[in-house]
Amino acid sequence: MTLNKNKQNHNLLLYKMAAVQDKYSQILSSVTKGIFKPIYLLMGDEPYYIDVITDAIVANALDDSERDFNQTILYGIDVEVSSLINAAKRYPMMAQRQLIVVKEAQMLDGIKELIYYAEEVQPTTVFVICYKGGLLKNKKLISAIEKVGEVYESKKLYDNQLPVFITNYASEHSFEIEPKAVSMLSDFIGNDLNRITGELNKLFIVSQGEKEISALLVEEHIGISKDYNNFELQAAIINKDSYKANRIINYFESNPKNNSIIPTISILFNLFSNLLLAYYAKDKSDMGLIKDLNLRNQYQLKDYKKAMTNYNVFKCVDIIAMLREYDAKSKGVGVPTSITDAALLRELVYKIMH
Repeated sequence: MTLNKNKQNHNLLLYKMAAVQDKYSQILSSVTKGIFKPIYLLMGDEPYYIDVITDAIVANALDDSERDFNQTILYGIDVEVSSLINAAKRYPMMAQRQLIVVKEAQMLDGIKELIYYAEEVQPTTVFVICYKGGLLKNKKLISAIEKVGEVYESKKLYDNQLPVFITNYASEHSFEIEPKAVSMLSDFIGNDLNRITGELNKLFIVSQGEKEISALLVEEHIGISKDYNNFELQAAIINKDSYKANRIINYFESNPKNNSIIPTISILFNLFSNLLLAYYAKDKSDMGLIKDLNLRNQYQLKDYKKAMTNYNVFKCVDIIAMLREYDAKSKGVGVPTSITDAALLRELVYKIMH
């Protein structure tokens, strides 16, 4: 029953992620084709997608010669709603449309008053509201915008979604990236997408014509160790290499700010959950397992096959229970406040491997 629930949750997560990405892609596609809605509400906890959509609208809504008279970019803390509505109601000058962008709209006092504009928009205005750090709570305003424009909710990615994001971003820029390099970036940076893309852009520049981002390149230019990271810790656990695992944990202990236990537990939970799915898969062929486990290549499958030789199905069930227990402990449940992440991780890894 737990196995089925894990698989259902995994599939639901992939479905939701695909739905959000589809809407994001649809908005970008329309904008780059010159098809605009009169009003956009871009809101949520992840600023990256809000910034990308806004930049795309700014780049495509007007020609350079039209910007001086028809592009207005304002900040919520500096503008009054009445002035904003008056600006949006204006007609464009010698252009097909005008563009109004309100950044940091969460700082706009009286934002609910924008409903009067949303109910009677100016069709020659493209009005973009960037509301970061949460969701707009006014349902009437959201409903009014949805009727004539576009509402996009920008959500933070889960840790297990970061590898796909990194791989896709590299691919969009005609680069391949080693799985180890992907793991290093996602572990070290976390789900700060603006920082991840910034570091990737730096790697694209310093790659010197090479079209693959290697773990060595990440180590040299981002300052992340290619030998001491969650990717290598997972490999040590898969191979039951206690010496290597303890060396990595010691390194984590000496660099606590950059090595929280939380992403480590998430990665290990994903490993052993997938391992459990592999044990119960109907099709245990290589292609069947790659499909069921949502793996990207044979390289990843090799790790799972090795893990299956070292951890039987009963041990996997025990480990998943342990990971849930230590996830709670990492958040302060049932442990002294003085205990460190490294101490918890050392104890957890010992129990997994013995």
